[in-house]
This record gives sequence, C-alpha cells and structure tokens, in this order.
Amino acid sequence: MSDASIEALAAALDLQTVRVVRRIAEHGSLTAAATSLGYSQPAVSQQLRRFEERTGIALVERVGRGIRLTESGRVLARHANAVATALEAAAGELAELRGLRAGRVRLVAFPSASATLVPRLIAALAAEHPGVTVTYVEAEPPEAVAAVRADRADVAITFSYPGDRDDPHRASARGLDVRGYGEEPMQLVLPAGHPAAASDRIELAALGDEAWIAGCPRCRGHLLELADAAGFTPRIAFETDNFVAVEGMVAQGLGVALLPALALAASPRHPDVVARPTARADVRSLHLVTAQGAGRVPAVAATLAALDGLAGERPARADR
Repeated sequence: MSDASIEALAAALDLQTVRVVRRIAEHGSLTAAATSLGYSQPAVSQQLRRFEERTGIALVERVGRGIRLTESGRVLARHANAVATALEAAAGELAELRGLRAGRVRLVAFPSASATLVPRLIAALAAEHPGVTVTYVEAEPPEAVAAVRADRADVAITFSYPGDRDDPHRASARGLDVRGYGEEPMQLVLPAGHPAAASDRIELAALGDEAWIAGCPRCRGHLLELADAAGFTPRIAFETDNFVAVEGMVAQGLGVALLPALALAASPRHPDVVARPTARADVRSLHLVTAQGAGRVPAVAATLAALDGLAGERPARADR
C-alpha cells in the first residue's frame, strides 16, 4: 500500500468509528454497542456506513439476523484500545495545560481495598483535583485486569501471591503496564485463648490439625500452597469471603484463618481474636495496572501519584 493510501485511510479513521468498532467487539451487536455509547442504533449504523463510503472498507457484515465484525473490523478492534488511549493521552496533556480542571478516572480494585485504600484515594483526589470525576467498581484481580484491557477501567489495584499459578499479571496482562505497589503481610487469625497466640510468629505446620475458615476455591489457593509446603492439607470447615464473618467464626472457636493485612484493617478487630504473622513472614504483592501510555493522561497520572502518597499508610502489621 502506498504512503498516499495509508494517509487517506488515516484521515478517514476518526475516533468515533474506533469507539463504535470497539463496543461492537465487546458487546457483539449494533444495538448493545449503541446503548453503551448512549447513541441510537441508526446513528451507529450511519457512522459505519460513512466510513465505508469514504474508504471502501466494510467493518461489519450481516450474519443471519445479526452482525459481526469483518476481518478489517477485527483488525481495527485489536488496535482500538491503543488508539483511544493515545488520543485520550493527547487530550489529557492539553487538559494539563489548563491545570487539570477536568478529567475522569475509572477505578477498579479488590474487596479489601474497598474499605481501606479506595476511600482515602478518592478523598485525596477530591481534595487535590476537585475537577476530576472518579468512578469505582469492585472486582477480583482477573476481572480487574480484564476491565483495563477492555477499556472499562483506567486504573486497577490488584494483588498476587508468590508462586501463584493463576497469577493474573502474566499472560492476561501482556501489553498492559503493571507496576508493583509494595507488599502486605499475611496474618494468621486465631481465637484469643489459642495456645499459639502467645507466640510472636507462628509456624503454619503448628496449625495443621486445626479446622480452617477459608474463602472460595479460587481465593484459598495461597493457603493451600503454603500448607502443602508446610507438609499438611488444611481441613476447610467453613467457606466465606466475608472478612467480618471470618473473625466472628474464629472468635467462636470454629477454626483458624489466614488473611492479608488489608482485610484485617477493613473492619474493627473482634476483641476475641488475635492476628500473628507466619514464621516465614509470608506476604502478598500489590500492583497497579493501566493501559500502556495511560500514565500520560493527567487524571490517571494524578491517581497514580495519589496512590504513591498513600503507600506509606498501608498497615505494615495487622496485629493490634
């Protein structure tokens, strides 16, 4: 293809067409794409028709009673997030010249961050940049990473465990920016009168005969891996992802648990439980995930800077 042809296509490729194709790829229909964009279906159809008239390239084709992207449409959809992010970065840099008086950040984070990091982050942004609008959705790391990839979120706060075979920051995060955000200690949660509670640190193997309170099968993977390394298989007596419920069950002597520090900091400590670090000082790692280049968007950069400012406020220990 000649340089002139490439330039002609580039001139015809407007941001609105990119957004339409991206939403069709996400939702699978013109109607759903139009709804997500706040447009009517005829307006979306007209947008695609204008592009085809200018370029001779069809982006969608009819299949039965529905539509699907053509090969050209799939190519454009593959580049859509990068194109949109680059254009938003350019618009953001222009906004920065106006002093960041406006902007939007779509934030997603895991549940225990909802009651700890997220409220402080939103408050910090409101104080420093009152013109920036923040929206928030709660999601576990795999869904949070997928939201950034699909351009449903700008910044994801996620976590992973050392040696986690299902770590969502590997293949699924390829092509995204993933930066470390420090570590938080894992804590063993015991009834206050438990014999091991007198120790400053506890060998996991010492609790091998205990009943355990653990999260859903996907969430308990780290406990199973640590227990396996310690030479036992934990007997899961109760299953809940509710941190308050975990402490309530431990307080009644129904079992012991392993929780990250942020989870323990998310609610007042039950008076009848204690938390102690493991003898190996086990931790989980925190991450910040964005699209490549999104850090040039001033509202996103301000969010990352605010998170850096809050890093020192995370609980180093949760046994209080």
